[in-house]
Amino acid sequence: MGYITTSDGAEIFYKDWGPKEAQPIVFHHGWPLSSDDWDAQMLFFLANGYRVVASDRRGHGRSSQIATGHDMDHYAADASAVAEHLDLYNAVHIGHSTGGGEVARYVAKFGQPQGRVAKAVLVSAVPPLMVKTDANPDGTPIEVFDGFRSALAANRAQFFLDVASGPFYGFNRDGANVLQGVIRNWWRQGMEGSALAHYEGIKAFSETDQTEDLKAITVPTLVLQGDDDQIVPYKDASLLQAKLLPNTTLKVYEGFPHGMLTTHADVINPDLLAFVRG
Repeated sequence: MGYITTSDGAEIFYKDWGPKEAQPIVFHHGWPLSSDDWDAQMLFFLANGYRVVASDRRGHGRSSQIATGHDMDHYAADASAVAEHLDLYNAVHIGHSTGGGEVARYVAKFGQPQGRVAKAVLVSAVPPLMVKTDANPDGTPIEVFDGFRSALAANRAQFFLDVASGPFYGFNRDGANVLQGVIRNWWRQGMEGSALAHYEGIKAFSETDQTEDLKAITVPTLVLQGDDDQIVPYKDASLLQAKLLPNTTLKVYEGFPHGMLTTHADVINPDLLAFVRG
């Protein structure tokens, strides 16, 4: 574990586990969490002989609560700084939700041109564009994201508890197996970060058009999402990603929620491993 300092002064926390000569699997977490959200995947890939790397996004987790740069360009540049610091090549980059947007921008702008990336995985990811616009009429209305901002500003702790207890993991569905430890861990990760980074991050994940990023990615890319994702509607995300990516494999899981990497790790992890090895 360690820190790097970016060109604009952000201190980025990262984890780097496993044999340095092994193929690196790099994980990019969702909003408003930290690299701890990848525990189940990092331990799994470590046990299978891989080098596993994950960082906390600026303003999130243990990274510094810098006041600036809470946008997809800086997120990708920070990810590139970690990859360059650790000299990662032949890497597989896996991103969840906002982290999927980070992966798309990083691979298109940095990792692929530098020859560092072997494959990519987008899980319940936000690209190409979440918000409804004239050019994206099926997107989510801006009023939904304004509601997120209002709730966060009014009572971030309660808002985060409500998200984790309800739609993120599908715990609001009838018959759901509600896991209190998972809810508390989500809340813990969120509250460890900066309210400013989380507030401004809503614009980053909802209003960044990543259509051109997706078109530019030529490495093999796996797209995974549940069809009961209540956070990122799959018809506006994974189905469109699969159409825009030149070299993609799509898998949609029936009934799985946005946070399926945690609730269904026993299913998702082997699918990730098969793609990495394939």
